[in-house]
Amino acid sequence: MTEREVILTASETGDVAGESNSISLFLSLFLLVLAFFIVLVSISTLEEVKSNAVKDSLTSTFKAVIPPSTDPTEFTSKDGDVLAGQQFQEQVTGIFATTLQIAKIEIVQPGRLMRIKLPTNAMYVDGESAIRPVAVPVLDRIVAVLSARPPGLRFDMEFVIGSPYTSGKSLPVVQTMEVERVGNLAREMFRRGVPPDSVSVGIRPGRADEVTIWFFVRQDTENLLRLNVKGDRDSAT
Repeated sequence: MTEREVILTASETGDVAGESNSISLFLSLFLLVLAFFIVLVSISTLEEVKSNAVKDSLTSTFKAVIPPSTDPTEFTSKDGDVLAGQQFQEQVTGIFATTLQIAKIEIVQPGRLMRIKLPTNAMYVDGESAIRPVAVPVLDRIVAVLSARPPGLRFDMEFVIGSPYTSGKSLPVVQTMEVERVGNLAREMFRRGVPPDSVSVGIRPGRADEVTIWFFVRQDTENLLRLNVKGDRDSAT
């Protein structure tokens, strides 16, 4: 074997050894990365709030883009309605939690019904039917939320003030302070452009120093807004 042949043979042997080392290094790095992600998955925890927020955002966004006639299934449509209702409830909660911290907020039915209670003097000037200046931005934000209803849904508000009986079991039929106040609030909201079918106001037997506000999420096919005459909502103007 000549010197040139020896040199060529050594070069070829080095190439094969280098290629083998490169493959081994690549496999080692791949296994290391795989082990790293396995460890991450094993120690991770599911964030329900963040996951639901992402799903709500995606569902609400793409539901608004796709017309109702092209919804894939009835189940998807119902799921989107619930998520849109939950987003509406979160927006209403944010309005009262940041502006009127004294309000008591209760989710009666997720995505469908919520109730807010607050003192009458948080909304009205003491002894008058005029709305407090601090409550005017609250009305503006409520009007904006009620007006931003997606296709196929209605966002409704029912505003009720407690009132004493005039005689026996009869609520007042004349212009009392409570009747004045609910009428004034309805006019203020209509003046700000709220959808006319979204707001209902009334009085019920109870304390005149407390206001109860119900927020509903309803299908367009449901009956128009009307006050429930049972339980907490007994009568309306």
